[in-house]
Amino acid sequence: MSYDEAMKLASRDEAFKATIYAMNSLLIHKGIYTQDEFQYLFVEWVKKEEVKKARARGVNRPEAAFA
Repeated sequence: MSYDEAMKLASRDEAFKATIYAMNSLLIHKGIYTQDEFQYLFVEWVKKEEVKKARARGVNRPEAAFA
């Protein structure tokens, strides 16, 4: 899953996107991590959230969360 795909799945409104952008900018500026590291962590978080949603719907296979 790409970062853009993850943003599409996770973003429900403009306020959420603005929060992600602000957090991303601040943490990269402070040297906490790089843009690539942030994107990787964000994609991993979205994947976990999608698996949780799939389980809540009764789907037990993690790969089915992205179908």
